[in-house]
Amino acid sequence: MANESRPCPCGIGDRFDYGGRGQEVQVEHIKAYVCKPPASTDKAVIVIHDIFGWQLPNTRYMADMLAANGYIAIYPDFFAGREAKPSDDWSKFDDWLKTRDARKINKEADAVLKYLKEQCGAKKLGVIGFCWGGIAVHHLMMTYPELKAGVSLYGLIKDSDDVSNLLNPTFFIFAEKDDFIPLHQVTLLEQKLKKDCKVNFEVKIPRQTHGFVHCRREDINPQDKPYIEEGRKDMINWLNKYI
Repeated sequence: MANESRPCPCGIGDRFDYGGRGQEVQVEHIKAYVCKPPASTDKAVIVIHDIFGWQLPNTRYMADMLAANGYIAIYPDFFAGREAKPSDDWSKFDDWLKTRDARKINKEADAVLKYLKEQCGAKKLGVIGFCWGGIAVHHLMMTYPELKAGVSLYGLIKDSDDVSNLLNPTFFIFAEKDDFIPLHQVTLLEQKLKKDCKVNFEVKIPRQTHGFVHCRREDINPQDKPYIEEGRKDMINWLNKYI
């Protein structure tokens, strides 16, 4: 972990001052932010938040970016109103995290998939997620065959995780200077995927820090801008290739 006082580094970088172009809707027992492209489409992407939940402007910006690239983007509240707050006592983070298992979200995923199919006419589906959401993407891509492409961004992995039973192509983006996810875990993941995975995958480790794709302004440091732009472009290209 990064440190005991603030064990998850998702708060690094900037919180965007961004209102969003979409709207909030009710999806069964949870709320969601939805942004649609100008032209009608049957392609949709589920966006999964980090520990700060579905109202984080940074990730809503990512959802809007997907819509600008032709996808219906839905950004649901997988915490059902119980997200972490920047002012929270971080010494209790581990206890908080135990109650929000990124691998126990099937009820919410079922509701979101039903909404996309019945209310939005979506037939071609993908998923992306950041940090906690990156873990969730990995789980969903081993669970739901209708998800044709996944992008997991800096999702924590454990040596004991069952990681290779992906059902469809999945892209893993990590960060070389991530204090939260040791590089040896990323290397082990890639080794397991190369040995056992039966679908296309890619693992990329740019020289960046945790959260760089969605938590930092493009202009925060000139040397970071190419990496941020490349990470976002990689995400879009992977979705375009397989959805």
